Amino acid sequence: MPSQPAAPSKPRIIPSLARLMPYVRPYLPRLLAGVGAALVGSLLALAIPLVLRALVDGPLTHGDRDAVWPAAIAVLALGLAEALCIFLRRFFVLQPSTYVEASMRRDLYARLQQLPVAFHDRWQSGQLLSRAVQDLGQLRRFLAFGSVLFVVNLLTLVVGVGVLLWWSPLLGGLFVLLSLPIVVVAFRFEQTYHQVSRRAQDQAGDLATTVEQSVHGIRVLKAFGRGRHALDGFTSQASELRSTEIAKARQDASLWMWLTIIPFVSYAVCLFVGVWLVTVDQLTVGQLLAFFATAVVLNWPIESMGFLYAFAIDAANASVRFHEVVDTENTIDDPERPATIAEPRGRLAFEGVRFRYQDAPDGERDLVDGADLVLEPGETMALVGSTGSGKTTLTALPARLYDVTGGRVLLDGVDVRDLTREELRTHVAMAFEDATLFSRSVRDNVLLGVPGADDDVLDEALRIAQASFVHDLPDGIETVIGEEGLSLSGGQRQRLALARAVAAKPAVLVLDDPLSALDVDTEAQVEAALRQVLAETTALIVAHRPSTVQLADRVALMREGRIDDVGTHSELLARNEHYRFVLSSLEEAERNREVNL
Repeated sequence: MPSQPAAPSKPRIIPSLARLMPYVRPYLPRLLAGVGAALVGSLLALAIPLVLRALVDGPLTHGDRDAVWPAAIAVLALGLAEALCIFLRRFFVLQPSTYVEASMRRDLYARLQQLPVAFHDRWQSGQLLSRAVQDLGQLRRFLAFGSVLFVVNLLTLVVGVGVLLWWSPLLGGLFVLLSLPIVVVAFRFEQTYHQVSRRAQDQAGDLATTVEQSVHGIRVLKAFGRGRHALDGFTSQASELRSTEIAKARQDASLWMWLTIIPFVSYAVCLFVGVWLVTVDQLTVGQLLAFFATAVVLNWPIESMGFLYAFAIDAANASVRFHEVVDTENTIDDPERPATIAEPRGRLAFEGVRFRYQDAPDGERDLVDGADLVLEPGETMALVGSTGSGKTTLTALPARLYDVTGGRVLLDGVDVRDLTREELRTHVAMAFEDATLFSRSVRDNVLLGVPGADDDVLDEALRIAQASFVHDLPDGIETVIGEEGLSLSGGQRQRLALARAVAAKPAVLVLDDPLSALDVDTEAQVEAALRQVLAETTALIVAHRPSTVQLADRVALMREGRIDDVGTHSELLARNEHYRFVLSSLEEAERNREVNL
């Protein structure tokens, strides 16, 4: 699957950056104050040549040494005032830019939580991580530094050119004319830089994905001795990113070269013409000095436009990458007029349910292809079937991890799409075979679905899941579990995940083979405790082991995306050949597992 949607061929800088305005608007007064302070500082720098002209054409020309001191003090005062303006610029813009970054990062994370599982199936985690960290950091730096200097330096150039034309229309016009090639250089730069900039950002996301996968899969890599292979793959991607960054640097350096050469050529030509104008008495020495002092002040704004232009393109690409996520349509959303279930009983019904991925090839059958199944309140239903029959997909539909593409799922007679996701997921809880835990305490992990619940709820959930081992951890239930729970065994993680589902006390409990990593004795204890819970809770259990089937009141046999048969274990065993085949496969797999243990 693609890691991300196709990028636009050429994002426009101003429209892309203008999309940040909703985040910037609350802090706009302070940002404008920073721009104002920076502009005043630039104007003070442009005022220094005025003092120098008065000094040269006045006291120095007439030999009045006493008048030199006031001019020197004026230059010092202007320099100190400029330094103060630089301080004020940083004071005004640094804090707002961090607030903008924080609000954007919060919205991005909230959006990732809202988007359906199908979105996360398509996107690489590293791409999302690079947007949340690298791109938003780049936007913060642009707001605090690049945008302010870009505006101020541009205005400084306009004012400075006006001053040059005031000193000497001929010299000023010549300087402008000789500087026009900069426009051509900038246009050519824009045509190519945005593409290599976007490619570098995407490659950084791919590299982050590789690092994340390698860290999460470090046990597998070590077990199979594939560390060198993983390193070679990482090195290849890193080298590709390095080449792209070098290409960026070369284009940036080329722009800097022209932005340095062209102004100095202009200075040289203007110097010859200026000296000639002084010799023919069309320009005073003070005016010529002031002209070049002003030109020197403009040298930094001219040179800086190169990296600021590149900075703006990088920021525009970062804005596009950010909005690619937050603009993604949420296909699983709350209804405008949601229904409610005041007293949930737990009757779960699948009526002609179909599901297929959006990018599934035409002509391929649906993963769930017209399934019909009813679970009565308090009933425990085991769901069995061969690999690829659609069991796991079907169990993801009641909680709307995916939305049906046909038919409907009913909870107590209400279509689950008519409930808010928050309410639905208080009625339906899930435990998965691949137990995911978070780097938080045992208490927080188990009470994830019922934050704030008392210790009685916690203790009961741990007892049912046979997870008393948590009391032997260094800090008991307050022990912080390592990343994804990898500091625990597979069976321990599964028991905590089961405790989490039980603690939520849902009307419907969906279990996707949550006991696969347990030994026989522990599984028997968990099953015995689960029977107490399942006596009052509707449960749909995906069974990959014969012992799990014994928990169920009835068994549903799934075949090629449909419910092939429903009945008690004995009934199906007597009348359904495919059920006997599936069950024998489960028994064989169980025997192999016990031998391996």
